[in-house]
Amino acid sequence: MIYDIRQSIRHLNRYQEIIRIFIKYGFWDVISKIKIGLIPDIAKKIIPQSEEKDISALSTPVRIRMAFEELGATFIKLGQMLSSRPDMIPPEIAQELSGLQDQVAAEDFVKIKETLEAELGGVLDDIFDSFDEKAIAAASIAQVYKAKIKTGQTVAVKILRSNLKIKISTDIDILKNFAALIEKYIPESRLYNPSGIVKEFEKTLKKEQNLALEGRNIDTFRNYSADDKTIRIPKVYWDYTREKILVTEFINGVKITDFGNMKNSELDRRQIALNCAQSLLKQIFEYGFFHADPHPGNLFVLPGNIIAPVDFGMMGRIDEEMKDDLQNILRGIVEKDVYRITHVLLKIGMIEDRIDTRALHRDLLDYLDRYHSIPLNKLNASTILNEFMEIIQEFQIKLPPDLVMMGRALVMEEAIGEKLDPEFNLFELLVPYAQKTMLESINPLNTYRKTFRTIEQGAALMNDLPEDLKFLMNKLKNDKLKLNLEHLGIEKLSRDIDKSSNRLSFSLIIAALIIGSSLIIREGSGPTIFDYPAFGIIGYSLASILGIWLIISILRSGKL
Repeated sequence: MIYDIRQSIRHLNRYQEIIRIFIKYGFWDVISKIKIGLIPDIAKKIIPQSEEKDISALSTPVRIRMAFEELGATFIKLGQMLSSRPDMIPPEIAQELSGLQDQVAAEDFVKIKETLEAELGGVLDDIFDSFDEKAIAAASIAQVYKAKIKTGQTVAVKILRSNLKIKISTDIDILKNFAALIEKYIPESRLYNPSGIVKEFEKTLKKEQNLALEGRNIDTFRNYSADDKTIRIPKVYWDYTREKILVTEFINGVKITDFGNMKNSELDRRQIALNCAQSLLKQIFEYGFFHADPHPGNLFVLPGNIIAPVDFGMMGRIDEEMKDDLQNILRGIVEKDVYRITHVLLKIGMIEDRIDTRALHRDLLDYLDRYHSIPLNKLNASTILNEFMEIIQEFQIKLPPDLVMMGRALVMEEAIGEKLDPEFNLFELLVPYAQKTMLESINPLNTYRKTFRTIEQGAALMNDLPEDLKFLMNKLKNDKLKLNLEHLGIEKLSRDIDKSSNRLSFSLIIAALIIGSSLIIREGSGPTIFDYPAFGIIGYSLASILGIWLIISILRSGKL
């Protein structure tokens, strides 16, 4: 019971903090709409004068970013995830959230040491030959230290912050409640599916909190790129790795945007840009397993212009089915076949309602016409993808996360390449892979495999059909067949009926109190207050309070 009380207090304190910060950055209209029970004047007073900000000149996306930064780890991660999903939120907000910085002060090493010794089962000095107590990198989820193991290798030790799961769990619970309230009281928000966003975010955070999973990602990536001499993947030391700890080979390289150090070495910026882009394109089109967060802080360069990525917590996968979809999209772009592109989008997208396919065809054709005759060296991946996402969002098509992450990774790569080499052009490097993908789509052997797979699936369906029909008929025969019907709008009607019933019951209670009190006063029996029967006065007072409460409730709902 003590734990439950503490948990409730923790949730309440965090609720107050979140509400205070959102009001501080000008989102009182949202807070008031979701009816969380705060009285406006009292809610606004919870912001100290010293914290008041002049936000009148700031745009909504900027205020959202600032609020997320102040709310800490969970909200920073949420913002970073949303920045990679311009198909789910307005592009201007996604663009602003991409500027969220996940750099925070390092946690006290005493706590880190306690976690290390508890997880590894020993004294730190006995486990490591040396351990630098100063963090070389610190983020909201984890921080990284440099150390040396007993066998002499220098390693990077990544460790989760203490009490992280409790803090994140609290924030996720609150976000789920907020999402449900927003969907309930702000109908236009349903276009962006707040509950779905929180659910996807929760899955992403669970993965990021398992460092052993990141270690397996590294090993998988090393196996795929074993023959590629232009990339170096760090080795994982599994004897030291746990769910909360990841120990890998230490990468002693130059950060990919540290141009000052590059000038003083034999590194070739143009070759680095080429190697980095070629590596990402191989990951996407050959391995089907790619680094989904290739921002400059996660990419280092070693002698010989070798690329050394770090932080493999966010990885994307392109499976065979998605490769087929990409092939069809590329073929549709080359042939200006909007019907092929539309077919793929409708197949892979989660569409809430019927869409105007004719309007979608028209917008896609306009989009293709704008770029079809432009030379490759004049094309910009960021602009093209942003415009494509605007069309996707307009028609409420929600793409698979891996496909969106792929687009984001390509945009990041283009930005890095252009900083390294002003003449860098991602599309020129993309063409050979696109051509290879196109050839694979018309390869007779691949066509045969797809046809055979379809026949195999059809045969499996026909094989199961008699048994399924028999099962269905038995259910029908024994009166056990149940149909689940969903009546759109019935929940709102049910809520309205409940409210009306509650108000009617309230009114009856008030009427009963007035009538009963009047009878008591008329009889004049019992103890008195100011020469009037006490129970009658109490009844009138109670009826007055309940009546005022009922009137306020009706006025707040906006429906008389």
